[in-house]
Amino acid sequence: MFFKEFEIRWSDTDANRHLANSAYINFMSHTRMAYLGLLGFNQKSMGAHNIGPVVFYEHVYYFKEAFPGMPVRVSLEFVGMSKDGKFFEFRHNFYDHNGKNFARCEMMGAWIDLKSRKLTGLPDEFLNSFESMEKAEDFKILTKKDTRKHVQVPKDIEIL
Repeated sequence: MFFKEFEIRWSDTDANRHLANSAYINFMSHTRMAYLGLLGFNQKSMGAHNIGPVVFYEHVYYFKEAFPGMPVRVSLEFVGMSKDGKFFEFRHNFYDHNGKNFARCEMMGAWIDLKSRKLTGLPDEFLNSFESMEKAEDFKILTKKDTRKHVQVPKDIEIL
């Protein structure tokens, strides 16, 4: 499992003086990109293939408050990917300085071709990088159906 460490800054808090929702999202995004960077995903390599990541959803479950000045560890678990690499799913857990889990997030995303603006599978070099990732015990092969498991799409919306 991959971990990234952060310190909660004053600017990471909200009006209730605890870690803001937006900070959770930023910490998770930073953790994902740090790990993907280790696998060779960076501005240059993604730019060479004209691809970028898009988020479908991030479901955050809060168990306990977190406050400024405290160190935070954010984990990343690889819990799913489609065969062509188009869709991916990660799970993040947030741990306080005592190792207590105070939040969890399930997130799913995909890769978009930045020229056609359509979802795309991954080139082989990136697929091979994902193959080297440690997989969660509950890892599964994703399908398009998995991307819609949390939504009822209105009849007037076309699903791509």
